Amino acid sequence: MIGTKILEERKSKYNGNLKVCRSLGMGTYIQAEGLTQSGGIVESIWKSTLRHLHARYDLQSTLILGLGGGTVAKLIRKKYSNAKITGIDIDPVMIELGKKYLHLDDYKVKIIIGDVSNFSNLPKQQFDLVIVDLYQGDKFPEKFETDAFINMARTLLADNGTIVFNRLYYGEKRPEAVKFGNRLTKVFSKVDWFYPEANLMFICS
Repeated sequence: MIGTKILEERKSKYNGNLKVCRSLGMGTYIQAEGLTQSGGIVESIWKSTLRHLHARYDLQSTLILGLGGGTVAKLIRKKYSNAKITGIDIDPVMIELGKKYLHLDDYKVKIIIGDVSNFSNLPKQQFDLVIVDLYQGDKFPEKFETDAFINMARTLLADNGTIVFNRLYYGEKRPEAVKFGNRLTKVFSKVDWFYPEANLMFICS
């Protein structure tokens, strides 16, 4: 993009080549292997998704699996100033860049560094809203597509809670996302397919 400035580049064990960029149109954002993970277009994708959800209830607690640089936490904090937000991410470099460039510390998030496929890393409580955004670069690890993981994620929901799974939805990723959505329908009584930008959000309850 014309006028894009690279503020910092880092190597990550989990997300490969990370770049923090700033441009006139998109502001500051973090890319992993060329795909925007936090800020920029990701913010508009989550903004429309959360707007789709806001009418549902008054949010008291949120768990974000795949906190990244904190884009979802920012949007939830803006709308629900008193909500308790817990965020888990495997990548300490991504968290560090989120704090340095995207003001992650301002959003009062309880941050846990860990692999959510190890269920012992998960909080022993339930949440009104669970966000599952577990991409590493443009890859959605297979361990998060299993029935065991999906059923575990369901146990994190409070009564009348909602869980949102983010999947990329372009090219060869479309059939993968559809297959995953069909798997979700076997676990959740309601699965709403919502299409913002090049993503497919599965809103489950």
